Amino acid sequence: MRIAVLIPCYNEEHTIGAVIDDFRRELPEAVIYVYDNNSSDRTYDIAIEHGAVVKKEPKQGKGNVIRAMFRDINADCYVMVDGDHTYPADTVHQLIGPIVRREASMVIGDRLSNGTYGSENKRRFHNLGNSLVKRSINFLYKSDLEDIMTGYRAFDKVFVKSMPVMSPGFEIETEMTIHALDKRLPIKEVPIRYRDRPDGSESKLSTLSDGLKVLGKIFTLFKEYRPMMFFSAWSVLLLLCGLATGLPVVAEFFATGYITKIPSAILAVGLVILSMLSFASGLILDTVASTHKKQYELELNRMFDLSGGFKGDQ
Repeated sequence: MRIAVLIPCYNEEHTIGAVIDDFRRELPEAVIYVYDNNSSDRTYDIAIEHGAVVKKEPKQGKGNVIRAMFRDINADCYVMVDGDHTYPADTVHQLIGPIVRREASMVIGDRLSNGTYGSENKRRFHNLGNSLVKRSINFLYKSDLEDIMTGYRAFDKVFVKSMPVMSPGFEIETEMTIHALDKRLPIKEVPIRYRDRPDGSESKLSTLSDGLKVLGKIFTLFKEYRPMMFFSAWSVLLLLCGLATGLPVVAEFFATGYITKIPSAILAVGLVILSMLSFASGLILDTVASTHKKQYELELNRMFDLSGGFKGDQ
């Protein structure tokens, strides 16, 4: 089985050498790829010195780097890890195990369930953000995943070659998780030890702006993947607002035979019409989404037939 270690990097000169060495020690048969995302330090040179296959990705953003990696690299098992030396390389065997045994399409390195992320991470509000994203996705997709935004994962070729990467930045992990849940690809989680960045290494994640982007991505993917639920929720909300506005008008008419609250009556009718339109949009888009899922399943079957079950390129 061909194994590829994917390391997206931006200004990680303090840690990238150690990450490459650690994974080469654990997976000597793997090919280690480093994609440098416009680093202004010596990340590119250090990665070459440590023997990795190094390429440059000019489009800024982690999602853009992952998109290029998924397109360029052919393997049977993929390991994605950040270049900041926060994830333990010795856990990689537990991550790739379910992929090798064909028990999962994606294996998640879970930092949260054992508490190591909470104790090691020194950045404010990151724990709150992780919890909010986890609860939102688990509620929307009726799942029980522990860590949605971890950067340490393993994939099989089915996942890598069938996922349309749309996120440009740090929303990519959330998109990966929602894609696997929506397409009912098997997921497993493996608890890992998380360690904070070493001195001299700085996080590129902005708590506020990137957090808002992640929440926006959840909103967008929820609309695209679950349109019936999404538009039904808006339909109910608009209907309740319409009833709240219109009931006093109706009560006045039955009591006096007149309608004096003309603006309220117009607003109530408009809200009810919008509610009906929202529900109809949900019905139509749900049919479109269902058709897309069927096409996706057929495309997966075709990919399996062409590659012999992804046991290797033919």
